Amino acid sequence: MTRPDYPVTPAVRVLREKKIDFTPHLYPFVDHGGTHHVAEHFLVPEHRVIKTLIMQDENRKAFIVLMHGDCEVSTKQLARELGVKHVDPCDERDAQRYTGYMVGGISPLGTRVRLPVHAEGSIFELERIFINGGKRGFMVEIRSADLERALAVTKVNVAIRE
Repeated sequence: MTRPDYPVTPAVRVLREKKIDFTPHLYPFVDHGGTHHVAEHFLVPEHRVIKTLIMQDENRKAFIVLMHGDCEVSTKQLARELGVKHVDPCDERDAQRYTGYMVGGISPLGTRVRLPVHAEGSIFELERIFINGGKRGFMVEIRSADLERALAVTKVNVAIRE
């Protein structure tokens, strides 16, 4: 059996387990390069590169937000949609503790702690998306419909175009 030329992360294991087709993409990780760097490297619109954000409500209950790379999250609108007072990003240490992934390599798939996932609804209007594969410098390209097969997703409408 030959070794794959990409890392076999918990995210990859989830995709395999659920029989979801994916295309692995390695790229040179750049600190604070974000989705812009990924989009430039793969020559795709940043809108197709999905970022995984670990957030929390006022009771420190953590959850995942999936957002287009070229958009920000309206935390006020998100709090309204979730029926909470406010939401904030988790600090790096908590994000890593909940997910088992390093910041810059966080995937919504295969997290250490199962967290609720809220995804911007317009993500599912795209045919294919790039999402972190669970390691810095590693993205997986999947059909957006398969994201719903892989995760229990609640759709939200909280995007702010940059």
